[in-house]
Amino acid sequence: MSTFVNNAWYVAGWDREVTETPRARMFLNQPVVLFRTPDGKPVALEDRCCHRHYPLSKGKCVGDTIQCGYHGLRFDADGKCVEIPGQDMIPKNARVRSYPTVEKYGWVWIWMGDPALADLSLIPNWWWCEHKDWAFIKPDLLYINCNYELVTDNLLDVTHLAYVHLTSIGTSAITDFPINTSRDGDKVRMTRWVIDRPAPPMYQKFGQFPGNADRCQMVEFVPPAFCVNFAQVADTGTGAPEGQSGTRRIEIMALSAPTPETETSTHYFFGFVRNFGIHDDELHKMVQTNFTNVFKEDVDVLNSQQQRMTQMPNAPEIDIKVDGPPNLARLVVKRMKAAEAQTKAPIESAAE
Repeated sequence: MSTFVNNAWYVAGWDREVTETPRARMFLNQPVVLFRTPDGKPVALEDRCCHRHYPLSKGKCVGDTIQCGYHGLRFDADGKCVEIPGQDMIPKNARVRSYPTVEKYGWVWIWMGDPALADLSLIPNWWWCEHKDWAFIKPDLLYINCNYELVTDNLLDVTHLAYVHLTSIGTSAITDFPINTSRDGDKVRMTRWVIDRPAPPMYQKFGQFPGNADRCQMVEFVPPAFCVNFAQVADTGTGAPEGQSGTRRIEIMALSAPTPETETSTHYFFGFVRNFGIHDDELHKMVQTNFTNVFKEDVDVLNSQQQRMTQMPNAPEIDIKVDGPPNLARLVVKRMKAAEAQTKAPIESAAE
C-alpha cells in the first residue's frame, strides 16, 4: 500500500511562486519542476531529462518549453521532447511525465496520480476565498520536517490550544467542554462550544469583547489532507448554538493544505479568511502576523514529534479521548490508500 493517496489534488504552490523561472519541488517522493508558459499556463513536469537524468529545474524556459541545461533537449507542457540539438529525429519515447494542474483560490494545484481520474470537483469548496464579504490572507508556506498526517492530527486536536497557544488563541477553559465528532461520507468534523468564558487573547484584541464570550471551535477534514479550522466568538448569550445572532461577533477560518514532500517532510500551505474588518489593511497585517506565528508554534511541536518518532520507531503510544477526530481521519485516508492499492500501482515515470 502506498504511503500517500496519489489520486487526489494537492497544492503545488501559490500562484505567485510559479513563474517563467523553473522551480523545483518534491511531492509524494516525486521530483517535480514547476513553471509557466508565456500565456500564463502553469506546468508541472517530472524533474529530470529523459536523456541523462539531469534535473530540468536546473535548465531554463524557452518560449512555451523548458530546456535541459545539460544537452539542450526541450520539452513542451505535455512532457514531450520537441527538440534535440544536432539531430532531426526525436525518439518516440523521448518524454517525461506531465502532471495535471489547475489554479484555484490563489494556489496552483497538482494531481499526482492517474491523469484520467483528475476531477476538479475533488478540490475542497473553499468559497470564502473568492467572496466579497470575506478577506483572504495568503502567507508564505511553512516547511515542516514531519509526516503530513501529523499536521492533520494537530489541526483536528484543538485541545492543544490550551497548552501550545495559551498566549494567543487558547485558554485554560477549553478542556472544560467536551468535543463532538461526526462524519459525513469521507468528511470528518470536530465541534466544541466554549460557553461563557473569557475570549483568548488574540480574539479579545480583534473583537474587543468587554466580558465573557461564547466561542465555537469547529474543524472539518476533507481527505487526503485538507482542514478548515473555524473559530466564532460572540458576546455571551448570543453565540451558543441555541442563541440569537449578536451585534458583536467575529468569524475567522484557517484553511490548511499540507502537501507531502516525503514520508517525513511536508510543504505546509495555509491561508486565513475572516468576515470582519475586511478592508482594514492594518488589521489584515496584524491577523497575518499573529496567526502565522501561531502556526509556527505548531511547526516546533510537529518537528519535535517526528524527530522522536524517527529515533524511537517502535516506542509504544496510547490514545486519549481527544484523539477521536484525528484517528477517524486517519482511517479515512487508510481506506483510500487501500482502494488505490487494489486497482493499480501509482503511475510511474512516463519514460519508464
